[in-house]
Amino acid sequence: MAGHSKWANVKHRKARVDAQKGKIFTKLAREIIIAAKEGGGDLEANFRLRLAVQKARDANLPGDNIARAIQKGTGEQDTIVLEQFNYEGYGPGGVAVLLEVMTDNRNRTAAEIRSIFSRRGGNMGESGCVAWMFKRMGSLSVDKQQNSIPEDELMLLALENGAEDFKDESNSYLILTAPEDFEQVKGQMEKKGAFFTEAEVTMVPQNTVLVTDPEEAKKLLSLLEALEDQDDVQNVHANLDIPEEILQSI
Repeated sequence: MAGHSKWANVKHRKARVDAQKGKIFTKLAREIIIAAKEGGGDLEANFRLRLAVQKARDANLPGDNIARAIQKGTGEQDTIVLEQFNYEGYGPGGVAVLLEVMTDNRNRTAAEIRSIFSRRGGNMGESGCVAWMFKRMGSLSVDKQQNSIPEDELMLLALENGAEDFKDESNSYLILTAPEDFEQVKGQMEKKGAFFTEAEVTMVPQNTVLVTDPEEAKKLLSLLEALEDQDDVQNVHANLDIPEEILQSI
């Protein structure tokens, strides 16, 4: 699972920069719209909407924007016709890439994503070619430098509250849960003083590809960041494992 944590850290650092530009706000609003459209506007009854709103709040999306997005999803305001689906492909070194997409123009989006893959040393694949390598799970990351709970106590606390796995990943601890247990594990651990630098339900790779060549790693990160920048791409998932020393050097 190491690749998940490292790519997640790169993504979240970039997301903080994008938030200043407003780009991330658009993607967060789209997620809220789709969640409200699928399951209604009641946060208590709609798990996906509840997570989307919490993620938006964590990114400081204004409350008025959140409310408008919910209303658009439920049809109380002018609706936005969005399709949601996945694209799949491979990056340099055979790294699997899974994209979660929301768009109002499938043909335009497909052409742009195919172009990004081809220009940066990857290739877009057929539906199902890499999706089987990922599993939707709750993911909670604890930064070791910000953590005040001893590792064995933190692990016990996670597992006692329903976590499926606990991993030591160099600079952080990664806690994995079933999606339906995510909120309980997170809430109970926070009550005991745990602090999470990242907390989300996401696609976690079940195996990883080790990338040790610095040039290949640079090309791979360039591809993933370009895909993140594409306006219709909500989330990018990859099963890369770049050693920390190489990641720091590039």
